[in-house]
Amino acid sequence: MEETPAPAVQLAPTYAWWSRERWRLRLVLIATSAMMAGASAPSPFYPVIQADFGFAPVMITVVFAAYAVALLAALLTAGAHSDHIGRRPVICAAFVVLAISMFLFWHADSAATLILSRVVQGIASGILLSTLSATVVDLELPHKPGSASSWNAISAMAGLAIGGLFEGATLAVFVDGNGAAVVFGTLVATYLLLAGIIWILPETSARRRGAWASLLPRAALPREVRKAFLFAVPAFIASWAPGGLYLSLGANIITSEFHSSSHLVSGLIVTMLAGAGGLAGFFMRNRSARTVTLYGTISLAVGSTLTLVALTLTSPALSCLAVIIPGPGFGTAFPGALKTIQAVVKPEANAEVMAAVFVVCYLAFGLPVVIAGVLVPAIGLFATACWYGGFVALLALCAALLRWFSGGGRHFADTQSA
Repeated sequence: MEETPAPAVQLAPTYAWWSRERWRLRLVLIATSAMMAGASAPSPFYPVIQADFGFAPVMITVVFAAYAVALLAALLTAGAHSDHIGRRPVICAAFVVLAISMFLFWHADSAATLILSRVVQGIASGILLSTLSATVVDLELPHKPGSASSWNAISAMAGLAIGGLFEGATLAVFVDGNGAAVVFGTLVATYLLLAGIIWILPETSARRRGAWASLLPRAALPREVRKAFLFAVPAFIASWAPGGLYLSLGANIITSEFHSSSHLVSGLIVTMLAGAGGLAGFFMRNRSARTVTLYGTISLAVGSTLTLVALTLTSPALSCLAVIIPGPGFGTAFPGALKTIQAVVKPEANAEVMAAVFVVCYLAFGLPVVIAGVLVPAIGLFATACWYGGFVALLALCAALLRWFSGGGRHFADTQSA
C-alpha cells in the first residue's frame, strides 16, 4: 500500500539585514526613538527655566504632569484612530503637531505657554505611541513572532537615553544660551522630516468604518484579568514613578543636593537610567514573565534604597551607581508585569485592558511628581527625594514579594517568551 507523503512544513521567510522589510521596521523604530527623545528634551532645561521665571518647584512638576495627563487622554481617545483611517496619515499629522510643541517650548515666555507646549506634546506623543507601536506589530518579521513588543520597549528606552545625552551635552557646550535653539531646532526639523519620510512606508491598516466611535474612551477589566491586574499594579507604579521624578526634578536634585551645575551630568542621569533599562530589556526579552518581573522589581528596590544612601552621603559617584542599578528595573518591571496580564486576557478585550494599564501607569508617572512639587517648599528637596525614593523602594519590594509568592501558576498563568 502506497504511503501518503506528509505535507511539507511551511517555514517563515527570513530576511537579510539590508532587505526592504528590515529597513521599513527600522524606520518605524527610529521614529519611536526620536519621539521619546523629545520626551526627555525639556528635563535639563527645568533648572534654567525655574531660575529665569522664578517658578516654585510645584510649577515645574505641574508643567511635567501636563504632558503625562495629555498623553494619557490621547491614548484613551485617539489611540485606535489609525485602525480606521490608516497609519501613515495619523503618524504624519502627529509628528507635525509634535514639531509645533517643540517650537512652543523653545519660545515659551510664561507658565501658560510652557503648560500649553507640554499639553500639545502629550497629545502628539500619545497618538504616536499607540500608532507607531501598532505599525511595528504590522511590520514584524514573520520568522520572529512576538518580537514587536520587545523592540517597542527597547526603542523607547533608547530614545530617552539618546535624548538625555544630546540635551545635556548641548547645554554643556553652548553655555551662551544657544543650547535651546540647537536642541529644539534639531527636534523640530527631525519631526518634520519624519512626517514626510513616513509616506515611503506601505499602508498597513486599511480604512474601515467607526473612526468617530473609536474616539470614545474605553477601559475595562474582565473578571479573568482582575487578579493578575491587582498583583501587577505595584510593579506598574514602582517602574513608572522613578521616570517621572528623574525627568522632572532630576536636574534640580543634581544641582541642589550634589552641588553640580553641569548640564551634562543632568543629561547623563537620564541616559544611564534609560540606557540601562533598554539594555536589560534587550537581554531579557526571551525570559519568562515571572523572571523578568522579579529581576526588575528587585533592581528597583535595591537601586532606590541606594539612592537614599547617596543623598544622605552627598556622593555623586554613588548617585550614578544608584541610577545604573534601578535602570534595568525601569526597563523590565513593567513589561514583565504586563506579560502576566497578557497571558490571561482574551484578544477581544486586549485594547480595553491596555487602556486600564496605561491609566495606572501614567497616573503613577505624573501624580507623585506633583505631590513631590507641593512637598518641596514645605519639607525641602532632600526630604522630598528621600520620601519619594522610599515609596518606590517599598512598592518595588511589595511587587517582588507578590510575584514570588504567586509563582508556580497558583494565581495566574505565566508566559515564556516576549
